[in-house]
Amino acid sequence: MRVSVKPLKSYPLFIKPFFWNQKRKYGEILKPGMLWGRVPRLFAAVALLYGVLDRRSSPLDPVLRSLVTVRVSQINWCSFCVDINSATLAERSGSMEKVADLQQWRSSELFDAKEKIALEYTEAVTYSDQQVTDELMDRLKQSFDADSIVELTGLIAFQNMSSKFNSALDVPAQGFCSLPSEISESREI
Repeated sequence: MRVSVKPLKSYPLFIKPFFWNQKRKYGEILKPGMLWGRVPRLFAAVALLYGVLDRRSSPLDPVLRSLVTVRVSQINWCSFCVDINSATLAERSGSMEKVADLQQWRSSELFDAKEKIALEYTEAVTYSDQQVTDELMDRLKQSFDADSIVELTGLIAFQNMSSKFNSALDVPAQGFCSLPSEISESREI
């Protein structure tokens, strides 16, 4: 990593329950959390936003949310994000099939029309050489209401921030998801 984490005892008390929860859920503290935790107010803001976007009452299906986060992670070459978000996608979808086919989502029969339009929108928002057109938004509105579009856009924006943060600081994968080498090592995204 390009910036080191601090010794665990040096983080403020209010962050330690988050770390405890990560250790309980994942078996270890997540490196990005420890990096964000170097600036406690920033950590709190990021944790709050993530909690809002990944809540149970979200209008977006959990599998769809995971598809979006993995795709953004792939585009931004975030090894950590692809690792942890692929593990979450596999858990939510019940298999590795969608994880394995995500880079070819346009031609894959594993993705339904709603997932495909969400992934098309995800790429339009994420790639710097693309833009969201009125035509794309009209097609998106056929599958999502206004509140869901706002939430989807917020999720894409958050994952772009998170994956760019991790990629810039060279946060490595922590071994949550074993991916076939052609998926995990491919930069042809």
